[in-house]
Amino acid sequence: MKSTPQDKTNLDPNLVEELTVSLSKEVSKRRNFAIISHPDAGKTTLTEKLLLYGGAIQQAGAVKARGEQRKVTSDWMELEKQRGISITSTVLQFAYKDKTINLLDTPGHQDFSEDTYRTLAAADNAVMLEDAAKGLEPQTRKLFEVCRMRQIPIFTFINKMDRPGQEPLELLDEIESELGLLTFAVNWPIGSGELFRGVVERATKEVVLFSRAERGKQSNEIRLKINDPELKNLVEEELLTKALEEIEILDEAGCDLNQELILSGELTPVFFGSAMTNFGVRPFLDNFLELSQGPVARNSFDGPIVPTRESFSGFVFKLQANMDPKHRDRVAFVRVCSGRFEKDMTVQHARTGKQIRLSRPQKIFGQDRAVVDDAYPGDVIGLNNPGMFSIGDTLFIGPRVEFEGIPCFSPEIFSWLRNPNPSAFKNFRKGVNELREEGAVQILYDKDQSKRDPILAAVGQLQLEVVQHRLASEYGVETRLEPMGYQVARWVKGGWPALEEVGRIFNCKTVQDAWLRPVLLFKNEWNLNQLKEDHPEMELNSVAPVVSGVDPVSL
Repeated sequence: MKSTPQDKTNLDPNLVEELTVSLSKEVSKRRNFAIISHPDAGKTTLTEKLLLYGGAIQQAGAVKARGEQRKVTSDWMELEKQRGISITSTVLQFAYKDKTINLLDTPGHQDFSEDTYRTLAAADNAVMLEDAAKGLEPQTRKLFEVCRMRQIPIFTFINKMDRPGQEPLELLDEIESELGLLTFAVNWPIGSGELFRGVVERATKEVVLFSRAERGKQSNEIRLKINDPELKNLVEEELLTKALEEIEILDEAGCDLNQELILSGELTPVFFGSAMTNFGVRPFLDNFLELSQGPVARNSFDGPIVPTRESFSGFVFKLQANMDPKHRDRVAFVRVCSGRFEKDMTVQHARTGKQIRLSRPQKIFGQDRAVVDDAYPGDVIGLNNPGMFSIGDTLFIGPRVEFEGIPCFSPEIFSWLRNPNPSAFKNFRKGVNELREEGAVQILYDKDQSKRDPILAAVGQLQLEVVQHRLASEYGVETRLEPMGYQVARWVKGGWPALEEVGRIFNCKTVQDAWLRPVLLFKNEWNLNQLKEDHPEMELNSVAPVVSGVDPVSL
């Protein structure tokens, strides 16, 4: 039998050891994180500046680009460019110092939070971005809860320090009191708004001063010791005195920097800066590499799978249709969890049991891609998806592995999607199936088989608009939305048998999801609570049960 890189039984023991050492080395080099924030906190701008420092791009773009300014790398979809918002998650890999960083960029807008939830399933660390003026905002709190549920370490970057904002001590207090998260300010701002001069690095007792960078370029930094006489000429004395007094308060009353607490998600290191003007981006990146965790073990149905496991495994956390408008392609994003991935390798597909040859794996960089020869735990690869992959699918070599699936969260807006042109039904069906497959929206169906129109179920109205826009621009189908007037969805634990046992129920509509499971739709929370009172024996879930080994139905 021909030996493959994953089949080490016929290999020389010294070579096996060499391969194992090589895998451990590559794993230790990887860092992976997602940025979570409320819309307009500056997430896409921070992403661009991190890429700039990582040497991945030569000039950072602006979200709302003017004139010759380049568009941002992560926002590639036409609608994103029009509206200046991020709608889909993208993956951006770059090298910095001796590390390979995988940045999982997520949509900031709350209407697309489902895409963010799925992306967080592939992340090992999270960066919580806050606007210094606004502090904690609703979407940030929501996403923080998902990170907490997954015990993901959280790093906090307080952005827009060059604009009028809240007092830094107040911002820390808000995180501690409202999120129950300990804070440690790694650096501390000198001044704010127009008087923002730079930061004090608490560990080294250095003052880092920034000069405003030329648009899109790296900023210049001046590093001086706190007692350097030159400081008097560069920073107003009262600003520096205030910063040092506040650091003194933190030293006395605050907690220490404890990596164990960071990695368990109990303590967040805090950084101050301004992504727009490049203030504080490099100090953040340097410290992040020191304090963050590398790829971690992933839960499977057979227990945790460690990254250094010799044979390859990974899972699909995102599907994206039509990333390349010229080719109408579909890409499955796979997070590598263990072993070494290689081009042209043949893997097992856990859900179907089939063998699949992965012939053109891609490294995704926004809309751009390049064929990738190999990848390691923590990396994300793009696979051409001719309809065989679903979100949550496991791919593996060697002993069987199946990772825990990715749940669907409860939608809040429901509309019939009508196709007024019967001759376009074929494209309509193709578009609906592919957009459901990639998770752009949840699809529900009426119990009555004669009602063929799908029900779009979304977190926000903008999600529905995007689906309509994409059906028109990518599939050539004009559609009509008909609101249904429901706001709450619940899955029935125990499925159809449990529902039949209860008998007739009122003030709700029973529909089914893509896996033919019953879903109850309610006009409001009051109707839901009424049903709970009438039928306390009935168990309802706001998160869809995780699916494993079953194909969804198509329109």
